[in-house]
Amino acid sequence: MLDRMGPALCLVSAACFGALAIFGKFAYDAGVSPSALLLVRFALAAALLWLVLLVRPELRRTDRSPGSGGDPAPGSGGDPAAPAPGVRVFAIAVGLGAVGYAAQASLFFAALRLMDASPLSLILYTFPVLVTVGAVLLGRDRLTARRGIALVTASTGTLLVLAGAGSFHPVGALLGFGSAVVYTVYILVADTIVHRLPPVLLSALVMTGAAGTLAARAAVTGGVDLRLSPAAWGWLACIAVVSTVAAMLTFFAGLRRTGPSTAAILSTFEPVVTTALAALTLGEFLTPLQLLGGALVLSSVAVLQTAPRKAGPTFSATAQGRRVDVRGDLAAHGRGGVAGEPGVDAAEDPRVGRLRETGRTAGQGTGDAGQAGGLQHEPGVVAEPVG
Repeated sequence: MLDRMGPALCLVSAACFGALAIFGKFAYDAGVSPSALLLVRFALAAALLWLVLLVRPELRRTDRSPGSGGDPAPGSGGDPAAPAPGVRVFAIAVGLGAVGYAAQASLFFAALRLMDASPLSLILYTFPVLVTVGAVLLGRDRLTARRGIALVTASTGTLLVLAGAGSFHPVGALLGFGSAVVYTVYILVADTIVHRLPPVLLSALVMTGAAGTLAARAAVTGGVDLRLSPAAWGWLACIAVVSTVAAMLTFFAGLRRTGPSTAAILSTFEPVVTTALAALTLGEFLTPLQLLGGALVLSSVAVLQTAPRKAGPTFSATAQGRRVDVRGDLAAHGRGGVAGEPGVDAAEDPRVGRLRETGRTAGQGTGDAGQAGGLQHEPGVVAEPVG
């Protein structure tokens, strides 16, 4: 049953993140401003995640075990090999939201006002390849032929998506690509702490940081008008509840059952959902050239995730001299990553099942990885996101 539930949960998560851009379009049509959308989204999501942690205290546990020491509490997602997180780890988590996720989401929703949801979701989904490039430049990974092919494929696909647009909006495209770049930096920074905190707690901290930044920005710029219609509040609730909280929680549940590589491949369903919903509800249709470009972008992610694995380290991280294996897991890192040790086969290490639970702190989805976890998207959430 778990084997069937894992992929299903990942697909549900991808669908939730994929709906983010659609909900955003309807919220704009209902009179919601970008500043109000972002503030309400993150504030409501943070409140709901802290409520989940209040009801399920085991999800926020970072100690070695619920009892006498050894393994972390069940479902906590903690890393038994890492020391208990200190103030610095919590500060970085809040900072990821206050700086990284707030900026990524702002760019994404600014782009959404200028261009269609479908091409935007495909532009954003270049972030897995960008993360690979970033990891190579930082010396955390190697540039292999497979990764080179994925990079060329994704770049070609993105160009086709843009070239095939009936009405090209350069500012919107730049904002969308900027969102993907910021999400890439967010994931690479999150890589240093993602294994130190349980995923739901990390997500709550990131959402809180983002909400704080947007609240401060609202105070400086004269406030945010929240005198909205019931329809507007309904779309905002969909963004916060469906495309942020539900998307992240179902991703974490699916990630524990499938592992990060499978979860990342299944997450490519996210822009497919966005494209389908945009056609059904907004009358947005991709041209044949854009469909080809989208297929190339998603294929590049699949190429990264199906890379053969070998025992041993891939790149060194900054966390206590440990090594983090991102071989093929970078697209999922917004939503989850696997930490490994030199010479240890991940399939045989009992700790990996717990380490796989680290992941997306927000949804870009891809719209925002996530948004990951990214995460819609926006990616999705560590993300998300991207979303």
